[in-house]
Amino acid sequence: MNTTVFWNHFEALRQVPRTSGHCEKVIRFLSDYAASLQLSHEVTEGGNLLVRIPASPGREADTPLILQGHVDMVYQNDGVSHDPLTDPITCHEENGWLKADGTTLGADNGMAVAAMMTVMGDASLSHPALECLFTVDEEIGMLGAFALPAGVLQGETLLNLDTENEEELVVGCCGAVRVHPVFRYVPEPVPEGDQAYKITISGLLGGHSGMDIHLQRANAVKLAAHLLKSLVTDCEARLAWMEGGNVSNAIPRQVELVVTLPDGAEDDLYEVIAQYQEIYSDEYGAVDPDILLEAEAVPLPASLLPECVQDDLINALVAAPDGVIRRQPDDPATLETSSNLGCIHSSEGRIEIEFLVRSTRYSMKGEVRSRLESIFSLAGASVSGSDDYEGWQPNYDSPVLAKVRRIYPQVFGHEPRVCLVHAGLECGILAGRYPYLDMISFGPNILHPHSTGECVETASVERFLSLLEKVLAD
Repeated sequence: MNTTVFWNHFEALRQVPRTSGHCEKVIRFLSDYAASLQLSHEVTEGGNLLVRIPASPGREADTPLILQGHVDMVYQNDGVSHDPLTDPITCHEENGWLKADGTTLGADNGMAVAAMMTVMGDASLSHPALECLFTVDEEIGMLGAFALPAGVLQGETLLNLDTENEEELVVGCCGAVRVHPVFRYVPEPVPEGDQAYKITISGLLGGHSGMDIHLQRANAVKLAAHLLKSLVTDCEARLAWMEGGNVSNAIPRQVELVVTLPDGAEDDLYEVIAQYQEIYSDEYGAVDPDILLEAEAVPLPASLLPECVQDDLINALVAAPDGVIRRQPDDPATLETSSNLGCIHSSEGRIEIEFLVRSTRYSMKGEVRSRLESIFSLAGASVSGSDDYEGWQPNYDSPVLAKVRRIYPQVFGHEPRVCLVHAGLECGILAGRYPYLDMISFGPNILHPHSTGECVETASVERFLSLLEKVLAD
């Protein structure tokens, strides 16, 4: 498969805004490309695109095969001037890795999209009839996969191209649920004589809440909660608002908050900030070395949280489980359950928080959800759940696994690692609509998706395309 053509497609894809929730332009872009090749295509319920490619000559009798990936990307910004709804993603290569200029790259899952575009346009490939399924809004709850009706797909074998380690053939994934605590309150006036300060915690690496959760990187919202508890206790601080993170499936990299303190407490504030800078640098220096705490005087806010709500919020944030909860009891090297405190947002009279709980075990996913519900309910918040989906259960006797496993050493020179991944893949949702599907997932090396450190190894893309070509030909 021609890698130059692949990279040309990925470059064209980077010109098209495709953040989650805004997939119309990229679906139109892909539809126009399919039309230019005179390929049958349709936009299904939920906004997904399905493109059908006829079988190569002599392979008309073969069973159709499905290629699948999602078109949307998680957007993060490192403080550069960039509008994700209008501006293209720019990038550069460093030591064999392609990386965006201050934003997420979109290799997750742009690699699948560019690969399918390459297959669509290459008449020299040998393959059965193909269905290229481009799903939307995977990153905000698998919405496209959930909306796909039964009976649309004709194939019985599916290759999901959304894996981020070329050493792995993935045959299963976690289920997940989003948990939404909301604090509602009547704002209070700022006490007379108070001074206001904005506190920023930044410089964190963040990352994918599934693929990077085991790295034990710092969570900006959790750091802020611990700091706030000390400021309330030691400096009589009052909280006006707090903003951190932007999606539940990324580890938050930055948080901002505004507090007021009684006149004369400024020195105490900066002393506490310096203490926590030292604490966090010590605790996370090996995995998150650039954490930075800053404070500056700002104009007084319009209002504050009531003290009782403020204290309950801070205590709940401190108590909430975050990070790796449990490993597989029979395989401690494999993660089973995790929780990610993904974001916190403030508006007038309202504080909203979002967690994403992942687990390969249904009961543990429910237990952690219940734990969060208990903590925040006791703190006075209303708590709801959404986007609750089951994981993809592995089939180690899968025919497609046996085939890809046999072909894999021809490309890589060694056996693959067959595994489950601690993240969500659309295979679990699609299995609910099409229970007969035989599925596997593979892809090139991508590091730190859902963060501005996201990068893809260019050499691994060539190997990924070679494996895909050989699988299609088999």
